[in-house]
Amino acid sequence: MNQVVVTGIGVLASVGDGIDEFWSSLKSGKSGITSVTRFECSDIASKVASEITDFDPEEIMDPKEVRRNDRYAHLALAATHHALRDANLSRDDLVPERTGVLVGSGIGGMETIEKQMTTLIERGPRRVSPFMIPSLIANIAGGVIAIDLGAQGPNFSVVSACASGSHAIGEAFEMIRRGVADMIFAGGSEAAVTRIGFAGFSSMKAMSTNFNDDPSRASRPFDAQRDGFVMGEGAGVLVLETKESAENRGARIYAEIAGYSATCDAFHVTTPDGESKALTLCMKQALESAQIEGSQVDYVNAHGTSTPYNDRSETVALKNVFGDHAMNGLQVSSTKSMTGHLLGAAGAIEAAAVCKAIEENVLPPTINYEEPDPDCDLDYVPNEARDSQVGVAMSNNSGFGGHNASLVFRKI
Repeated sequence: MNQVVVTGIGVLASVGDGIDEFWSSLKSGKSGITSVTRFECSDIASKVASEITDFDPEEIMDPKEVRRNDRYAHLALAATHHALRDANLSRDDLVPERTGVLVGSGIGGMETIEKQMTTLIERGPRRVSPFMIPSLIANIAGGVIAIDLGAQGPNFSVVSACASGSHAIGEAFEMIRRGVADMIFAGGSEAAVTRIGFAGFSSMKAMSTNFNDDPSRASRPFDAQRDGFVMGEGAGVLVLETKESAENRGARIYAEIAGYSATCDAFHVTTPDGESKALTLCMKQALESAQIEGSQVDYVNAHGTSTPYNDRSETVALKNVFGDHAMNGLQVSSTKSMTGHLLGAAGAIEAAAVCKAIEENVLPPTINYEEPDPDCDLDYVPNEARDSQVGVAMSNNSGFGGHNASLVFRKI
């Protein structure tokens, strides 16, 4: 089996354009959450979001192609370009038939759906765009990226709600390990900060509403005052390749991906299992895959959505897996406190944060941790980044439908 390493990182989020700005913001505890500006939301309960406000897709795509593609595909391609440069690669360096793309999305072209439904209702079916279907489907970002890179290897989209980005990275890891490809651009992208997206999630009462007047405090994972997640948009793409390939070209290696697992709660479409049986199994299997003991894990980047149920059930799972180590030595944080929840892209940008934590031996904080919750009683790296040796780290993500994903990274 091949060893699989991360040699490039591309991130686009409210807190940073590119991995350097993104990581600097996380270390400083900067929140990217503000009042919604992308649409009128006076009649929607939640009025805060983690938006990207200064992105021009025409800097990376022909204007005609910009119009033919959804914002989520624009963001995915931008993150890929960042990852390509960060890995010190050019398109000419890639071996087309040995290069793949696995970029997931929880929803796909939400903005396209909203715009074209409005067109259908107001102007009739003849005015609906012929590009509507290829623009909205959740696999098209991978297709756009492959065309741009000339990547002819494995290419499909993972759609597992908020676990999509992690599953994409995990499946890419497995394919490289088996020898199906030598290099895969893997991650996730989401652009669901739209009026219809907000209306749907607000109707579910899943989003924060108590901090509309103080947006930067709205995402507060594991804090007793948490009242729902804050939606974000963005993309994350990692360059994964064999260790042999990386060493042969003298590449910088951020970390090795050592283990991966995927499970399902089989419990409820939106509510996590309070006993956290499947997430517990997911983490245990990921550690077994990596041949790593729980006591060796220094840091966990938690799913940590800032919803009452998720944070509580994830804490239970961490205790189930790590036992005494969970209370004595394990460090856990949720970077969603700063980035908001990027849905299908969450796992990708959080994997990026884990790689940087391993590289620099710095843990990003959980900001807005003000009032401890008795049910959430671990070390959540509250409010300030922490210098700490990170040899092994884990990233967890879960999604509607009960989907779970765990990735294990280690220093190399």
